[in-house]
Amino acid sequence: MAMDSPNIRPSTSQASTLSGSDTVRFGFDNTYAKLPERFYARVNPTPVAEVRLVKLNVELAMSLGLDPEELKSNRGVAILAGNLVAEGAEPLAMAYAGHQFGHFVPQLGDGRANLLGEVVGRDGRRYDIQLKGSGRTPFSRGGDGRAALGPVLREYLVSEAMAALGVPTARALAAVTTGEHVLRESALPGAVMTRVAGSHLRVGSFQYFAARGDTDGVRVLADYAIRRHYPEASQAEQPYRALLAGVMERQAKLIAQWMLLGFIHGVMNTDNMSISGETIDYGPCAFLEAYDPAKVYSSIDHGGRYAYGNQARAAQWNLARLAETLLPLLAIEAGGEEAAIAVANELLTDFVPQFEAARTAGLLRKIGILTQREGDAALAEDLLQRMAANDADFTLTFRRLCDAAAGTEGDAGVRALFADPAAYDGWAAGWRRRLEEETDAGRVRAAAMRRVNPAIIPRNHLVEAALQAATQRQDFRQFEDLLDAVSRPYDDRPGLERYSVPALAEECVEHTFCGT
Repeated sequence: MAMDSPNIRPSTSQASTLSGSDTVRFGFDNTYAKLPERFYARVNPTPVAEVRLVKLNVELAMSLGLDPEELKSNRGVAILAGNLVAEGAEPLAMAYAGHQFGHFVPQLGDGRANLLGEVVGRDGRRYDIQLKGSGRTPFSRGGDGRAALGPVLREYLVSEAMAALGVPTARALAAVTTGEHVLRESALPGAVMTRVAGSHLRVGSFQYFAARGDTDGVRVLADYAIRRHYPEASQAEQPYRALLAGVMERQAKLIAQWMLLGFIHGVMNTDNMSISGETIDYGPCAFLEAYDPAKVYSSIDHGGRYAYGNQARAAQWNLARLAETLLPLLAIEAGGEEAAIAVANELLTDFVPQFEAARTAGLLRKIGILTQREGDAALAEDLLQRMAANDADFTLTFRRLCDAAAGTEGDAGVRALFADPAAYDGWAAGWRRRLEEETDAGRVRAAAMRRVNPAIIPRNHLVEAALQAATQRQDFRQFEDLLDAVSRPYDDRPGLERYSVPALAEECVEHTFCGT
């Protein structure tokens, strides 16, 4: 049943507000909370039994102008758990809809998340501070509103790894345990994650209003998105067209970055696609080991809709749904519905070459080619095909290729990754002839390649081992060690070689889980 006005008042069992000398200073400067109240439900987090700080992201806190020592204090940790509400926070659960594996759900919303407010970081940019796993909201749809420790630590690890890899992403500010259990397939330790993002606007946010015929709501949201993320669009002759074009351009670049790192999101539903162009909502995400375009890890993606090689197609499909919500606004700008459809289709068609250009340029950088010529794209694709046919590890092949670029003595390390080493030899001969046409010396080229080919990713078996140690034994050492390793992914660090190698056969992780 739809809720046109999903607002509720905080109950006496909900978090209390800090004041006076109790204040932990966030410096909230909230804008989303000033939008019409049909955009959200005002609801405080639900307190938990016993709070323990697992991890605080000190570097991120400082970049946001927050005091790490205040956040580590009893009151600070109580805020991160949802037991207290900081001064200036305006807690709310955002309303949105979404297509989930192609099926439209007209009302989803933050069923276990709470947007505390926004802060302006030291870089001058605005960021959301959100609690994930903070209790029931009017959008919980029968769920408990809580999060289990394993999925919280997975999102912490992978989102921080993505940030270190240079990918636009939501990030983890903190993780706390709750002293309570959540019931999934079994009873699991509960946790709350504090997430930081450029915003939590989604394609599904626009779908929520469009599905209700609320064109004014779509317009208000579009104007807000322009002010917050695409201010240059406000100066365009057709601002809503510029907004749609901007979102598509950022998504094309983002998905290309995913592909270049072997990242699989796993649940690319429209409610998980951020308008800001950030990676968000890490659920059953994973990184490729042996290169396979059809690879699926997500336990809920039974048909491979969001397989590694399908991610650009899925993004374009999601963007088509966004374009549909904006058609009434585009029609006003373009002079009618048919003209609006033509505008939307033109932009959607442009998405493919934008993505392909970003991916191809990135692939060529990964193999040491900076001046693209005819035949270069085919050379890079040929390598991928040979990797797929020979079960070559995606990350390690490109990393060892850096050594091969410095000299033929590096070939042995790459050859060893191929089931048939001759497959690499056949490709490498043409690659070396092409490199002779580049101006950079071998060692200079190899150094440049190391800046785009990581040595370390959060390999799935290492992530699972860290999560099991934390959830089953309350041992967070593996989590801490892996987090440290992925924080400098492009560095060769003596003693950390185990983070660079693929899983043994008995260690392989075939399925990852969402945790909701």
